[in-house]
Amino acid sequence: MKNLFNISGKIAVVTGGSRGIGAMIARGFVENGAKTYICSRKEKDVTETAKNLSRYGECIGITADLSTVAGIEKFVSDIAAREEKIDILVNNAGAVWAAPLDEFPETGWDKIMDINLKSVFYLTQKFLPLLRASVRDDNLARIINIASVDGLSVPDFETYSYSASKAAVIHMTRTLAKRLAGEKILVNAIAPGAFPSHMTKEILEKNKQAMLKKIPLARIGEPEDIAGAALYLSTRASAYVTGTTLIVDGGWVETK
Repeated sequence: MKNLFNISGKIAVVTGGSRGIGAMIARGFVENGAKTYICSRKEKDVTETAKNLSRYGECIGITADLSTVAGIEKFVSDIAAREEKIDILVNNAGAVWAAPLDEFPETGWDKIMDINLKSVFYLTQKFLPLLRASVRDDNLARIINIASVDGLSVPDFETYSYSASKAAVIHMTRTLAKRLAGEKILVNAIAPGAFPSHMTKEILEKNKQAMLKKIPLARIGEPEDIAGAALYLSTRASAYVTGTTLIVDGGWVETK
């Protein structure tokens, strides 16, 4: 029982790990002994974050554009050049677009679907050889898809493609979990509520008090909250859990 939450010595990949929820999860992994790769489109951001996280353990930053399959293949190739296997893949990279219904542009649909949904599928597909290489009787590989409470309820904001993409991620998680269970690869999702990030900065600045009134625990999520959820889904503690979405939102969705 003492090693239920141990990830020491494991190799993890966290996409979009240079800031926000991705950086929170990456720090949790690094501090708990996992060699962790993070990526971002912006070299400066990923280099700086990797340097900061390396104070707590081993973190490597890679510049990558995950909006296209070619970019995904290059990223996977960069990891494969360094590692023979990975134990944990966190599909976190994402974006949001808001616009009134009558004005919502095609670019605001395609861009969000490409990075939030298509990239999750193709990252999973392209990383499968490295994930399969980590599987042993005593070691299950893990895929964690970062969804959102907006994929489980109707959001207050006009983020049509975002909420649709996150709902699709939740269902795709179930589909992939069923397909990969026989290969001892567990696939789960996390649906975060309100956490401080670049994506939510403007919303929190304008609507924080109104949001707090809707959250039973009456606070915004903290790094330990999301890192703890990811650690649970990455360790022996969750070895009988696949295809599920873990809601981490202070009770917001369940009490709506």
